[in-house]
Amino acid sequence: MLDYFIKSQDFIGHSGQVFSIDFDGKYIYSASADKFVTRWDLPSGTQDNFAIRFEKSPYAIRLFSNNSKLAVGLENGDLHFFDLIEKKESKFYQQHKSAIFFLLENRSKSHLYSSDAEGNLAVWNTETLKLEVILPFACGKIRRMLLNSNESKLYLACQDGILRVVETTYLNLIEEFSCHPNGLTAFALVSGNENQLLTGGKDAHLKLWDLETKTCLTSIPSHNYVIYDILFLDSKHFVTVSRDKSIKVWDSDHFTVIQKIDIKRGGHKHSVNSIIKISDLSFATCSDDKTIRLFSESNLL
Repeated sequence: MLDYFIKSQDFIGHSGQVFSIDFDGKYIYSASADKFVTRWDLPSGTQDNFAIRFEKSPYAIRLFSNNSKLAVGLENGDLHFFDLIEKKESKFYQQHKSAIFFLLENRSKSHLYSSDAEGNLAVWNTETLKLEVILPFACGKIRRMLLNSNESKLYLACQDGILRVVETTYLNLIEEFSCHPNGLTAFALVSGNENQLLTGGKDAHLKLWDLETKTCLTSIPSHNYVIYDILFLDSKHFVTVSRDKSIKVWDSDHFTVIQKIDIKRGGHKHSVNSIIKISDLSFATCSDDKTIRLFSESNLL
């Protein structure tokens, strides 16, 4: 199997698992079990002087408001907002009573969404940093969220295996259907076709769904353990990461694996928790092995 992507940078310095990463075009931000949110220079792979220590482990981070602000959600449900321009904390909330698993910005509505381990969705105003509404779904962990291209629909990946869709104007639940009975853990709208959704679950299967008919078009056993994240690089390729320690690059036309990146090929030693796009030719992953790794195209695609 060819190496379409090769490891081009290691980011080493955390002393605990790395749960969440984000990118502002220059720096990678990371949240770790060592209770720090840190920042890394992309070209050199070194940590700069930006570091925030918390009392509990940060599980989720999100840059928002044109990368001028940072939201950090902790394992106990605390939510912190930071102004990166003024270099200070702006707001602190204890609205959530369980771990915050994901944060997502809706620019068109000036909203930031936070989801927790008990199935609560909170909606925050990105200008005032005040809570607008909290929606209790009682569905277990909401591990991932995503928006469609015009940000009119918010998709929730829920622990009870159900995909829930909320319209973002009045925040009403408009659709729901079961995807993975043992838990829906990851998803991505298909690049170039927003009527199709690719999902991953605790069952380690990838499923392709027609959102209009709510029918499963394809189901493939894809990893050995739970799939934690899915990222489309372009219309032809997507990447999956899993608790089985592997990263897989897929041909999206044929649903075939064209590259498996494991520890022998520059991958991770432990569970791979998240993936972010750096450019059309590169992506970064974070892992329980305390590292962040950058992979770049090897000119074979």
